[in-house]
Amino acid sequence: MRLLVIFTYILCAAPALAQGWVSTLSSHAYGPPRIVAVDKTSQTLVMLERFSPLRELLRFPCTTGQADGDKLVEGDLRTPEGVYFIGQRINWKLDWDLYGDLAYALNYPNPVDRIKGKTGSGIWIHGRGKEFLPRDTQGCVALKVPDMHDVAREFVQGTPVIIANDLTWTQEPGEEDAVAEVLAGQLRQWARDWESMSDAFFEHYDPVGMSLSERNGFNSFKAHKKSVFASKPWIEVMVDNIQAVPGPDYWVTWFDQYYRTTGLATNTGKRFYWQRDDQGRWRIVGREYTRPSEDLTPKYMAAKTEQSREFVEAWRAAWLAMDADAYSGFYARGAVQGTRRSAAAITEFKKTLWARTAPVRLDIGELTVSQHPLGLQVAFLQTFQDASGYSDVGRKTLVLVPDGGALKIESEEWRQGR
Repeated sequence: MRLLVIFTYILCAAPALAQGWVSTLSSHAYGPPRIVAVDKTSQTLVMLERFSPLRELLRFPCTTGQADGDKLVEGDLRTPEGVYFIGQRINWKLDWDLYGDLAYALNYPNPVDRIKGKTGSGIWIHGRGKEFLPRDTQGCVALKVPDMHDVAREFVQGTPVIIANDLTWTQEPGEEDAVAEVLAGQLRQWARDWESMSDAFFEHYDPVGMSLSERNGFNSFKAHKKSVFASKPWIEVMVDNIQAVPGPDYWVTWFDQYYRTTGLATNTGKRFYWQRDDQGRWRIVGREYTRPSEDLTPKYMAAKTEQSREFVEAWRAAWLAMDADAYSGFYARGAVQGTRRSAAAITEFKKTLWARTAPVRLDIGELTVSQHPLGLQVAFLQTFQDASGYSDVGRKTLVLVPDGGALKIESEEWRQGR
């Protein structure tokens, strides 16, 4: 399988709106591995990849809308300019002259288009069976039938499509590197703020943009999230596979998301559309849901296993050190351990044992970590010995609950024997 490029696209100095969008594509750490690029002026469609260095994979003549300029309203015969994504293949019978035998939908209008009041729909990349002429569609991007078949072999649902009036590319990373890094960092902070269930989460969104781009508006979104926050003891969010590209006056990031709370775990893909506010801060103005490119469950469990291992080792150290304050801090307030029903009761019982004889050995076998309705279940073989010579071996099972980014023991069970 060919090594694909990771690259992004720089928005050049903007000309007058009537001249259309001029875009330069460049290498970029958060860019996607592949892109379809459409230059309306030269009537050319190019698919690029990076194969040491950035290079063209495919190049074909294309035809776009009969009228010049960016699409504004339904029926204006213009091809939209901006960042779009390959959607589903059109599965119904097509008019051969107009569409050939193969077509894919694009997600026009995207959220920023809706904010700007643009109308229309049904923008596709498709074949063209009749005589092939430049600027001959009602707004779609069309290729000759054989060319459409060639490019479609490289399509993956969710592949970005950059459509610009004039489009070039370079092998250099470009100055947009810094912007992409800021957006990736803000996206990770968005996930942390979601986990904290704080008002900081809502500061990542632009209320006006969200209300224009989404049917139910920002206030409905915020009210729903607040009701979830009030009903859940914890939320965990992992984001990965972040990619980003700039559009005419916005950026798009897309990523895989793993969301988990009590009784629910989901994998999904998302796209966020970002614009700067009056203070220059990037804020989310629109969203789209997509298929995830990867199931993040294994990565989530790997991270939770490592966190659990570190937690158990710190808990073990506090036990051996007979540090009552540190030991108590590992337990949830209402933790259960045998007949004991609180962190305070568990700690007092341990202090009584320590006053009688000190622990000298506490070995922890390999941990098995799995999901539990309340959080995580951690099981291991525990070997214990105290200063009197007493020793035992048994299976220890801990149920751990998330607590502000940390973990707490909700319940502790021990069963003698291997």
